[in-house]
Amino acid sequence: MSQDLKHDLGLAAVPFAPLSALRASGARVIDLRSPSEFADDHIPGAVNVPLFDDQERAMVGLLYKQFSPEAAFAEGRAVVADKVVGLVADIARAAGWTAEGTAGATTASKLRQRVLQMTEQGIGRMDVELTAVPVTELPDAPVALHCWRGGLRSRSVIALVRALGLTRAVGVEHGYRAWRHGVMGALAAWPGVRRVIVLRGMTGVGKTLVLREIERLRPGSTLDLEGLAGHRSSLLGMVGLAPVSQKTFESALSERLAAGFVGDTLIVEGESRKVGDVVLPAPLWDALRHGTNVWLTAPIPRRVEVLIEDYLARPEALPVLRQQLAAVEARMTKRPIAGADLGQDGALDLVGMLDRGEARALVRLLLEHYYDPLYGNSEAGKVYALELDASEPLAAARGILAFADASD
Repeated sequence: MSQDLKHDLGLAAVPFAPLSALRASGARVIDLRSPSEFADDHIPGAVNVPLFDDQERAMVGLLYKQFSPEAAFAEGRAVVADKVVGLVADIARAAGWTAEGTAGATTASKLRQRVLQMTEQGIGRMDVELTAVPVTELPDAPVALHCWRGGLRSRSVIALVRALGLTRAVGVEHGYRAWRHGVMGALAAWPGVRRVIVLRGMTGVGKTLVLREIERLRPGSTLDLEGLAGHRSSLLGMVGLAPVSQKTFESALSERLAAGFVGDTLIVEGESRKVGDVVLPAPLWDALRHGTNVWLTAPIPRRVEVLIEDYLARPEALPVLRQQLAAVEARMTKRPIAGADLGQDGALDLVGMLDRGEARALVRLLLEHYYDPLYGNSEAGKVYALELDASEPLAAARGILAFADASD
């Protein structure tokens, strides 16, 4: 193959740059991984333009494992050739680039032919031709494309779009893996803060409401772990929310911790080591365990109203709530529930109470006979520097900030 033809096809050195430099430059980041990979976690602000969808990726992976890299490459080559027009159009939209001359049936055929010619010599030769080279200076308005590790998947797409005119396209050194490595390193090495104030209290007192008021009054002073996790940290905690993966949680957490906290004081809601299904990193968990505890209280009627708003305000969440209530019911029936009204037949019927519209009675039963005993056990032995009524979240927030300022 002549050098001129190689150049026309895009077979050339592919520029790559460190993720830190690309993010600092404000580069548009395009993630070429499959939708499920992207959903599990991604670089903040990235747009997903998958080279393979989940089914295609699974097929390529199966061929790689059961047959050979060459068989997987052949399948991937055919898939990309068939979808290259849409792929280029999606990259153009994400990059704010007008891909001139790539529309129409004739051009679609030419694009497909270009892909086939780029890849006709096989995976080994293509891997040699598409070498990754570091760039010393980024172009204006760079477009950063990446796959999992900065391999052939991203190099081939970058080469293609550069040949088509998107010369601002560069690769992310080591791909998504660079981001993941950075996140894990940052969380493990988090130096902590001067002081941690931990809001504690029984379920339904409104700890999250108070935390939000504190953040509104003093932006940059709080860490909302339940918000990052998409979970309220209980058996019913996912109802009405969208729990995230461990990786997504860690990415968001690392970004928040890196931003720092006002006065080097972190105000956070007390949690166990797990918030739903995600696990807190050791340095943060240690900070919570050794922080200054503030005890928030509220009367039962107020707590009932808070929980009704949390769990019953969205009708679309009711199917999940019914399912989780059945799980709670199974747990509760393993032990006597002193004083609880179990219905005419003496059986616990949480789902039935929900269906009959007995919301307040249901919530009160759960508070008094499920959540309070559990929380009481978990709080045993803790010392509290301050106690506040959280019935009025704004007043409680002001009290906590006054306490923080007075103890500086």
